[in-house]
Amino acid sequence: MSTLACEHSNSCTTFQLIDAHGAGEPYAGLAFDVVDREGGKHSGYLDQTGSARLINLVGGPVRLLFTQPHDRSDPLYSQLMDRAHYPLKITELQVRAERTRHLDRDAARAPNNPAHLSAGHDYYQVEVRHLVEHVTHLPPELECHFPADDVARPRACGRSRPGLLLAGNHHSVLQIRPLRALRPMLSTSPQFCALNLYQLALMSTLGHCPFGQASGTPSEQSAYAQLSMGDWQVNPEQAKRYYPLYEDVPYSRRFEIVPFDPVLYPLNDPLLEAAQQTPANIHFLGDIRFGAQGCDAQTFVTHHDEIILIAVRSTRSWSDISCDADVLQVQFEEGEGKVHGGFYQAARQAYELVSTYLDKFYAGQKILVCGHSTGGAIGLILAQMLRKRSAACDVQLYTYGAPRAADATFVKDAGSLVHHRMVNHDDPVPCTPGGWMNTRLSAYGAEDVFTFERVPEGFGAFVVGLNHLTGELYQHHGNLQHFMPVEFGQGQVSHVMWGPVSDTVTQHAVNVAVLEHKCALPGRDGPLKELVNVGQQFMLDSYIPSCWAALRRYQQALEGKRSLVTEREVMFIDRAFESIAQQLRGKYQQQMTRPGSKTHGQVRTVNLLMREISKVHMTRERLYCLRFKVPGPASVYGQFALHPEALAEGLARWLAHSESRRADQLAMAPVEESLDGLNLRIFQTGRIQA
Repeated sequence: MSTLACEHSNSCTTFQLIDAHGAGEPYAGLAFDVVDREGGKHSGYLDQTGSARLINLVGGPVRLLFTQPHDRSDPLYSQLMDRAHYPLKITELQVRAERTRHLDRDAARAPNNPAHLSAGHDYYQVEVRHLVEHVTHLPPELECHFPADDVARPRACGRSRPGLLLAGNHHSVLQIRPLRALRPMLSTSPQFCALNLYQLALMSTLGHCPFGQASGTPSEQSAYAQLSMGDWQVNPEQAKRYYPLYEDVPYSRRFEIVPFDPVLYPLNDPLLEAAQQTPANIHFLGDIRFGAQGCDAQTFVTHHDEIILIAVRSTRSWSDISCDADVLQVQFEEGEGKVHGGFYQAARQAYELVSTYLDKFYAGQKILVCGHSTGGAIGLILAQMLRKRSAACDVQLYTYGAPRAADATFVKDAGSLVHHRMVNHDDPVPCTPGGWMNTRLSAYGAEDVFTFERVPEGFGAFVVGLNHLTGELYQHHGNLQHFMPVEFGQGQVSHVMWGPVSDTVTQHAVNVAVLEHKCALPGRDGPLKELVNVGQQFMLDSYIPSCWAALRRYQQALEGKRSLVTEREVMFIDRAFESIAQQLRGKYQQQMTRPGSKTHGQVRTVNLLMREISKVHMTRERLYCLRFKVPGPASVYGQFALHPEALAEGLARWLAHSESRRADQLAMAPVEESLDGLNLRIFQTGRIQA
């Protein structure tokens, strides 16, 4: 045991540092300082058991402090300690605590004493912040079971006098809380994976992230309350709770919220007023204005050593967004092509925040951008701006229900941008052509609305005019992941997530809206925006549940070593497409034999019908390919497939929540059924049912 001696007194004080498992070895060799009641400073080192003995010190309590900085032998800590902006005062004690682990998976303090001390010895649960000088970069203090109220306890001396007071002539065991954090598991592999689809759907809600200690409540109250990014939550108003998958990492590898310390960082000084830097204005930009009536969006950015995460959250109501409907395309000044003027205006404001952030904290990380609805459209333009900023930026984009934002030239120039674009089958926003929402219905050729008979829900109509115009000025970018519910009837439902090319499927929501409008008010020629019902577009109500269902379906397929679709689903959907193709060919024949079939309008209609017949054929081929697509671990979990231990730990934590493993038909493969039974019901009802 390391011993310090002083000639003034015969007092003897001993202490030991231990981890959550009761072991002192993780803290062996640490340098410490002891300050007695007269201000005398004494230094020493912990022995191999993490212990020290203080003899002949001035009687009374002593103040224990660990000031030894990390020696920069670890590149992670070296970078954090030496960076130009917000360098961190990382001690060797902090590094040791980050390398220890919690006793329990939920990180709760043990309610018992693992040291098994004899009578007269004291046991205390303390934290790194109690023993070091600089604490603003450390997590907030948590409640502990020890010391009990009737035990003389050590106490922090306050920021003017850092350290922990220990009673004289006592043996004190100090259990150091592990410095760990939960950070969302996000794959940096460019290939699509179901894990990222779900995780980034949750991250897309980060536009309203609070920063004050009293400004919000985490969705889970636990010892990991700071989770990874401070006071983060999905939304307390959602009907069902959805939990991210987390990995347990050293605290310094969490998604960082920079510290606020006007003493260490002069730019935090309130006297700077508008020029003052705070965590809120470093990480977050709210009230991004775009459009004639001031529609708004928010951008949130954070990072760790491998990823910079950017979430763009826009207005939830399409009625608010439609104020920008008349904005024309403008030149994309950072590159090639033209983009939606309103979205470009918003992306430029977001870029100012993100670019400044990258100047401070970019160190070669992968950049992940995510956004929902117009937030996705803004995110696309922002991602391309970041790529044009520096060729070294490795940017990946996940969007959910994003409308078209740019022309063909922009889309071609951004062809190498990794973009996974999810669309819900009943969401009309991705179907709408950006700035044309005020276009009169007649301009879309609403007179050419073809309905299909003997088809299930989800294959109701094909609007020729809509499909003619949407491909002209605004185009989609990215790899489509179309989430299509499969409604078999009699309360049975599943889903298929795939990449169809048929406009009957990909533009289903608007096709149906136009059809319903025409049937209800055939003489009215109103704007397209009046047709759009966005009840399905909200992230919490639609996309997050869909992404959760997709992840569960991928997991089941992986566990069962089977394809992502069943024979029943393939048969059901293929028969629908067979019927649609037959009816489209019939419509084609009708158009060809109509009087005056050589007019410009009829030629256009005939050509579009033939194009859709071809797209139906290609979509059926993609459906057939799905029968043989058995997901591997990488398509489900991305890079975490290469780290089975971390993956297993994260999955166990996630599945501990009943909400993560609940039975939901939409997330499960349907029960298979014989072909004879299927044919019988089709014959009896005249409709494709299961």
